[in-house]
Amino acid sequence: MNSPADQLHSLARAYVIDALGKGDFDAIPYSEAVTLRAPLCPGGSRVPLTGRANLREQWWAPLPQLVAGVEVLDTYVNRDLTAVTVEFLCHIRQPACTLRIIDRFKVNAAGQIIAQENFFDPRDVTNPGGQNQ
Repeated sequence: MNSPADQLHSLARAYVIDALGKGDFDAIPYSEAVTLRAPLCPGGSRVPLTGRANLREQWWAPLPQLVAGVEVLDTYVNRDLTAVTVEFLCHIRQPACTLRIIDRFKVNAAGQIIAQENFFDPRDVTNPGGQNQ
């Protein structure tokens, strides 16, 4: 049997590889009341989206067409075994760019994600080529 830390590492890797990489929202073990903070959400990171169905409709809907590929760099688990962070590269189709992302997940005792926060610089998506000027 996998240790709690191993389970958290696996959850984070599966989120990147199986969900984002394969465009499968159902591969993400979100609780029904999950909250998400992300730079590209309506209202940005300051205004969380709440609820699994809301995440599917507002945040996830464009992702399968945008994500060209993903690469996990590493995962990190907190001391209390209640959260995991994944560092990864997300290759975007249009505008063509690679985002360096860190996602942090708070996970309940049932192994469901109850909170997620995405950390990345969105300028390559919102202002393509702007950083090269």
